[in-house]
Amino acid sequence: MPTSASRPSQAPKAKSNLIRTIAIVLLASIVILGLVVLITWLIVRPKRLVYTIEDGSIQNFNLTNNHLSADFDFVIRSYNPNRRVSIYYDSIGATVNYNDQTLAFSGIEPFYQRRRNVTRFDVKFTAPSTALSSSVSKDLMLEKRSGKIQFDVWLKARIRFKVGALKSHHRTLRVSCSPVLELSRPKNLKRTYCYADI
Repeated sequence: MPTSASRPSQAPKAKSNLIRTIAIVLLASIVILGLVVLITWLIVRPKRLVYTIEDGSIQNFNLTNNHLSADFDFVIRSYNPNRRVSIYYDSIGATVNYNDQTLAFSGIEPFYQRRRNVTRFDVKFTAPSTALSSSVSKDLMLEKRSGKIQFDVWLKARIRFKVGALKSHHRTLRVSCSPVLELSRPKNLKRTYCYADI
């Protein structure tokens, strides 16, 4: 005949079985999710997007009283090397900077880039009379005297990936390039490779 002391011992046992079952279900879910991500990655094999500045020029350069006026023109090449991934560029902003100070801003029309596609776009910037700090103005004047100035061109875009019929949520793409423009040769810029981060 069972004693009253044996009944309370069954409650902790049932509780431990429930905890063990929940732990097994969670572990199995994590393993299955990991396998799904791994299989998806093996099928898609995503590759890093490649950006370069193919050409660039600066015109009407005038630096007086810590104010810069100039027109910049850059040809940017975007290469999507992926075999199964297309990209929606929903919004793109670009800036020309010098020593972390923004000189000019420009927008780029949204576009759709297919798989293994190269897209080139011409980006024009105008600095009508950008106020500079005295240190930036001094450094810019020194580089101007040397005949070569290194600028930073930054792109920031909201993009979505498309794999088959599936589309991802928006991601932020940041691209940074550091082309060197020669003031005496308006169209003599070597291809500049950029760094892209998503």
